[in-house]
Amino acid sequence: QVQLVESGGGLAQPGGSLRLSCTASGTFFRIYAMGWYRQAPGKQRELVARIGSGGDTSYADSVWGRFTISTDSAKNTVFLEMNSLKPEDTAAYYCNADISPRWDFRNDYWGQGTQVTVSS
Repeated sequence: QVQLVESGGGLAQPGGSLRLSCTASGTFFRIYAMGWYRQAPGKQRELVARIGSGGDTSYADSVWGRFTISTDSAKNTVFLEMNSLKPEDTAAYYCNADISPRWDFRNDYWGQGTQVTVSS
């Protein structure tokens, strides 16, 4: 059984920083990619950043240059370093992972979400 557990959300002032972490637990055949999505009230869930197993990264235009995604592969953990936060970054942030728990099955998994609020 694959589970994603997030931590690190909270309240930050505009211009401040937060760091999110997400650890995947369970038995895996392979982790293809991990990433972060966010959903603000009344809006659709959107991709924030994603990192492949080869280290290739992609970012939403709105966070490029401010957010950095990284992994600790040995610990099956993905991080999102968020700097220069803006009020429009306020949202529930969800960890996502593209995982094969066994050789013949591949699926998307989601964390429970962690709230990030940027306000003075």
